[in-house]
Amino acid sequence: MDLITFKLILVLALFLLSLTIAAYSTWAERKVASIMQDRIGPNRAGPFGLLQPLADGGKFFFKEDFTPANAERFLFVLGPALVMFISLITGAVIPWGKSLNIAGTSFDLQVANIDVGVLFIIGMASIGVYGIMIGGWASNNKYSLLGAIRASSQMISYELAMGLALLSIIMMSGSLDLKVITESQSGWHGMKWNIVFQPIAFLVFFVAALAETNRHPFDLPECESELVTGYSTEYSSMKLGLYMFGEYVNMFISNAFMVVLFFGGYNYPGIDWVTQNWGENTAGILSVVAFLTKTVIGILIFMWIRWTLPRFRYDQLMHLGWKTLIPMALVNLLVTGAVILAFAN
Repeated sequence: MDLITFKLILVLALFLLSLTIAAYSTWAERKVASIMQDRIGPNRAGPFGLLQPLADGGKFFFKEDFTPANAERFLFVLGPALVMFISLITGAVIPWGKSLNIAGTSFDLQVANIDVGVLFIIGMASIGVYGIMIGGWASNNKYSLLGAIRASSQMISYELAMGLALLSIIMMSGSLDLKVITESQSGWHGMKWNIVFQPIAFLVFFVAALAETNRHPFDLPECESELVTGYSTEYSSMKLGLYMFGEYVNMFISNAFMVVLFFGGYNYPGIDWVTQNWGENTAGILSVVAFLTKTVIGILIFMWIRWTLPRFRYDQLMHLGWKTLIPMALVNLLVTGAVILAFAN
């Protein structure tokens, strides 16, 4: 198998994995909510309601596709398409596991191994806000426009805190390459994770990730009690489905990014021993399982928070971003720099 064929297979596998996890995140969301609210949750479509995502997808495809008469039609379609495209493309630079050896050739489980993977993900996340902003503005609806403005100001504000938290990790690993950041956490038999050294950076990044993905308690852009459903008010059928799928894919990629930065990526306890005794392919398969397990745990924590905390007021949201998270990230950055400088000498 040549490199191009392997990369094409990896792209297809990643595409299907992202869509599958996004679809079943909707099922898991309702199951988590039902457990916390002492309800049953989805239980009609298939055993344990496991076919509910397929029923939801069919409903989106067959619902009437309505476009407001005064909407900017091209931009109205472009908004959800852009959100979905950006959500999917960010997974290309994430190292999902150790390499696999196929017919004597070693292949990395990463679609694009670029030197600036961190900047790529942050850049794509910054562009993603345009999908929401375009959709809200093109709808020609005041509720949609207000939701889009909230989304843009919220995402821009929390990107600053997220970027400052990332700088601490970049200073420790000395690279913007996600593969290098992952390998720098391979010590201590696969347990030298950055969360041990950077708990403040993780806390800032985690809260910022919640805000970036518009999850509770930061779902002000949708805010049903004030804005109907915000930027997606005028959307129906599969256009609305793309916005919803984009949100869940974003949550999946955000947690995968968090796993790479703070939880050792594909490293797991005893990974070196497994590689030496059971072979490269076994270690590679187990590394993918370990990575996805960590990511799914993060997704479940996101859902737990959604059904636990109430929604912030908008002034509280901005206060937290500008007056709490950014100062915390700056102080943590200064301390990190001082410690690195002290030990370097």
